[in-house]
Amino acid sequence: MVRFLHTADLQLGMTRRYLTAEEQPRFTQARIEAVRALGRLAAAEGCQFVVVCGDVFEANQVDRRVVARTLEALADVPVPVYLLPGNHDPLDAGSVLTSPAFAARQPPNVTVLAQAVPLSVAPGVELVAAPWTSKRPLADLVGQAAAALPADGTTRIVVGHGAVDVLSPDRDNPALISVAPLEAALAAARIHYVALGDRHSTTAVGGTGRIWYSGAPEATDFDEVDPGNVLVVDLGDGSANVTRHHIGRWAFVRQAFTLDGPADVDALASWLQDLPAKDETVLRLDLAGLLTLREQARLDQVLAAAADRFAALDVWGAGMVVAPDADDQSTLGLSGFAQHALEALEAEAVGADPAVAAEAQAALGLLYRLARGAA
Repeated sequence: MVRFLHTADLQLGMTRRYLTAEEQPRFTQARIEAVRALGRLAAAEGCQFVVVCGDVFEANQVDRRVVARTLEALADVPVPVYLLPGNHDPLDAGSVLTSPAFAARQPPNVTVLAQAVPLSVAPGVELVAAPWTSKRPLADLVGQAAAALPADGTTRIVVGHGAVDVLSPDRDNPALISVAPLEAALAAARIHYVALGDRHSTTAVGGTGRIWYSGAPEATDFDEVDPGNVLVVDLGDGSANVTRHHIGRWAFVRQAFTLDGPADVDALASWLQDLPAKDETVLRLDLAGLLTLREQARLDQVLAAAADRFAALDVWGAGMVVAPDADDQSTLGLSGFAQHALEALEAEAVGADPAVAAEAQAALGLLYRLARGAA
């Protein structure tokens, strides 16, 4: 029986354009803390080693401080850790995994899987690695690494990175990992588990229960279905048992709302209030609907308060329309030039040009706030 921890896509050094100068360092540190978390989990679960299936770093050109802090965190993992070069950090001439910053601090428990040859990691247990040596391989690296292995009683874990043919729409990609030959090798007991990286959502592939993407241990974007997990894998006696453990702290949340009155704005405010861990949540709102100036002003207040509490707030409001009603106009009490400006903006706000309409609606909101502030 062998038990190990399968993870991938740490993406250490990742940046996000929508994070502020205050939030980005917290996001960076959370990814390093994820390394420590998987080390604690490996110890608690009695894992013999950890495999990181590619994209340890976001790029080969990352700040040396990220490299130093990563290696310090990896040194705290109480079992051997095996790092596979992936598409973000391939083992090319400029690889971070062979850089002086890495080599000078590489702890003894950390091994880079630099060659596509079986590596003995325990009695009767081998890792079969498929490292990326460029950003655009011209062949199925995993298939090549696993092709000629014998069924000799050795427990073999294939460690790979990339898209599989059964999930990718890009049939012209020469580096697609072909699943059928891997399933045949599993059935023949030439290999016993395929640990994959590249897909950030935890995903079982095929029907064997032995080919898995672990997913990223920390979320990285809005399109991920089940991120924040690592896998503890048990192999032995012809069986494989895979258990997911959630260690991620950050969340990327995208939600659409239709706002057609004050009740809808209040419902949005309540939903925002109920979201947990706001300071570790990147939120994108897709807003559509029709609001009066009063209601838009209330929405602006709600969004401004949320922006102060969430790690990042990105609002898409292309579907929003602001239409002043009679109460808006009587409440504002405008006259002369200001009234003429209001009427002109009202006409532009419902015009055919989306860009002009959006600017006019924003201007109407500003006019309302200024007029109400002066009242």
